[in-house]
Amino acid sequence: MTRTTQVVVIGGGQSGLAAAYHLRRLGLEFVVLDARTEPGGAWQHAWDSMHLFSPAAYSSLPGRPMPVQVGEPYPDAGHVVGYLTAYERRYELPVHRPVRVLGVHRDGGRLLRVETDAGTWRAPAAISATGSWWRPFLPAVPGRSDFRGRQLHTAEYRGPRDFAGRRVVVVGGGNSGAQIAADLAYDTELTWVTRRPPRFLADDIDGRALFDVATARRRALDEGHVDTGGVGSLGDIVALPPVREARDAGLLKASPMFVRLDRDGVVWADGTRADADVIVWCTGFRPALSHLAPLGLRGRRGHIATVGTQAVDEPRLHLLGYGDWTGPASATLIGVGRPARDAAREIARLVADDR
Repeated sequence: MTRTTQVVVIGGGQSGLAAAYHLRRLGLEFVVLDARTEPGGAWQHAWDSMHLFSPAAYSSLPGRPMPVQVGEPYPDAGHVVGYLTAYERRYELPVHRPVRVLGVHRDGGRLLRVETDAGTWRAPAAISATGSWWRPFLPAVPGRSDFRGRQLHTAEYRGPRDFAGRRVVVVGGGNSGAQIAADLAYDTELTWVTRRPPRFLADDIDGRALFDVATARRRALDEGHVDTGGVGSLGDIVALPPVREARDAGLLKASPMFVRLDRDGVVWADGTRADADVIVWCTGFRPALSHLAPLGLRGRRGHIATVGTQAVDEPRLHLLGYGDWTGPASATLIGVGRPARDAAREIARLVADDR
């Protein structure tokens, strides 16, 4: 079956919903294709204790404030899922699920063809908003395949109950690594490993300040000023209450990165080793963009060049929510609204020109 619309939004998480909100406001005809079976995007797969960096009032998509979660200054992942579900219903957004996009192709002079496992859509424009959760990154550490214990990525971690009393190595000095290390610090024999000494942000800094800093940096760069370093200049880890408590209790002491694994654990450059039953790789994600491969947009390092959200080599395509290269703080709930608005406006102009 082949259907035609004005815009196809690929991905029904927070970025796809923000785009849909602005497309609706501009009166465009569109569909949202989501590979998941339920609303909520990647938040429905987060670990049990995961919380936002910002209060609810600073974690909202355009048009509808996130309600406060009673008893939680920083909402948990389940609250975010409920919010996104209600948001989708409130605006009666045309989300089709589960629909997996197989590839986006050029289709003649002015259309894109979106091939899925549920048929084909043709449209003058598309927004890719698939995020990165579905593409976890594991570093090529020597001996990784030799280790006999269990290895899992952030995306697979759920909570400390599965590891009580075991020797656990957590790898990663970002927010995920610190939160999961704090989660495991009380009930396991924990070794926390980071590539450089952990850099905690000041205790009074949360997502509100980070969004302001990221936006100010983008504005400065756009105006030709010196790069101030943005959020990265402040530190790597937001000291949420559980992280702060474990740190202040002396339970978050980081070791430098090991050089290899063996059958029973990890080994440092000086020959020191630590036995382990479990290794949790909190080593980040890569953008999930395989559906765009038919367009041939990736450069030598796999990066798709953009101006704002618009792909340089395919102006009918916009990329939304993958990080600062698709808009300041665009991978966050509060940050995705502005680039989503800009993408929708640019698409509205393109559709009007086609007419």
